Amino acid sequence: MLVHSRTGRWALWALFAVLFVPLFALPLLVILAASFSTHWSGALPSGPTAGHYTAAVRGASLQALTTSLVTAVAASLLALTLGTWAALAAASLRARGRRFLDALFVLPLAVPSVVVGLAVLVAFSRPPVLLNGTPWIVILAHTVLVTAFAHQSVSAALRRLDPAYEQAAAGLGARPAYVLLRVKLPLLLPSLGAAAGLCFALSMGELSATMMLYPPDWLPLPVLVFTATDRGSLFTGSALAVVLMTTTLLVLLAVSRIRTKASYR
Repeated sequence: MLVHSRTGRWALWALFAVLFVPLFALPLLVILAASFSTHWSGALPSGPTAGHYTAAVRGASLQALTTSLVTAVAASLLALTLGTWAALAAASLRARGRRFLDALFVLPLAVPSVVVGLAVLVAFSRPPVLLNGTPWIVILAHTVLVTAFAHQSVSAALRRLDPAYEQAAAGLGARPAYVLLRVKLPLLLPSLGAAAGLCFALSMGELSATMMLYPPDWLPLPVLVFTATDRGSLFTGSALAVVLMTTTLLVLLAVSRIRTKASYR
């Protein structure tokens, strides 16, 4: 911290608590409490039970969680591959070319995700590329939505990368492919891990575009949460939401450990 006095530090922590608790922590804690409740009693849920989690980790709910995981992993890998490839290619372009490529990747973020879902639905509902009614159209929409984050993260890391490493390897006779695979990409591993985690988290929680595209046999967990709460099953929806949050956090923690080990290489 830049504040050196003890009083100032305590004041900043108190301000942080005042802002963080009601805006971020309290809503999540209410969802957690609702997932263990059967009814509302005043302002808070009550009636302790763990029955909602029994349904949340089996049957259709477990299948929906698996669907979300497969979709998020596939979309993250595709986004990381495309974003890294584009960032490496843009590094050799002039400033105008880099700005154009950045704008192209950020474009899906400039419009609501439901518009992206509609665009994917219209574009891939007819031959020669007919994806409507298949899981691939959901994975494609998620990839379009999260690739911008992978591209921006890797582009920022490339701008911070010291060119001396690449120049030294090239000066010692290393071929461009060797420099890329054994020098540049290992140095980018922490940023690649961060980008993968961000893409995964965003894909796990994506709802708007998914609602327009998912086929009956490919139901992601956020859609199940929405349908449960829309039917009035708030406590079941809360349990599903907690399962979704917990799974996402566990995967992000695993990615964070990999990224931390990579940063010390």
